[in-house]
Amino acid sequence: MTPDAADRAFMRRAIELSRQCPPAAHAFSVGAVVVGADGTVLSEGFSREGGDPVVHAEEAALAKLPAGDPRLRTATVYSTLEPCSRRASRPHPCAELLLAAGVARVVVAWREPDLFVTACEGVDLLRAGGVDVAELPELAGEAREVNRHLFVS
Repeated sequence: MTPDAADRAFMRRAIELSRQCPPAAHAFSVGAVVVGADGTVLSEGFSREGGDPVVHAEEAALAKLPAGDPRLRTATVYSTLEPCSRRASRPHPCAELLLAAGVARVVVAWREPDLFVTACEGVDLLRAGGVDVAELPELAGEAREVNRHLFVS
């Protein structure tokens, strides 16, 4: 499915959420929004939300919904950064959590750069699992800007 104006608006909301992340020297600031098929926001989350230093945005947003919530089968998750495919802080990376939740579609603004994890495969894992993945590269700069502190030497 080709991204549209609604996709851009929800991604801008995810970017706003990423600005709420407490800065961290070794982690990205990411926002995520889960939207139902009817366009209703089901939940939102951001990295390090609630004082948890290792929670990721997608993980935080999914945790606010009941396990097995049937709305996820037709939902879209907007994430400012490609969902992780590997992580040291939890047993399951975000791409696996999204697959396990049965999410139908994921929209990302920015592919994960080789800063902390090389060759992130989140988009590829999601697509291989049958998830429709769309990218909004025109908003990647805004998502990167929130993380400028990671690239300053």
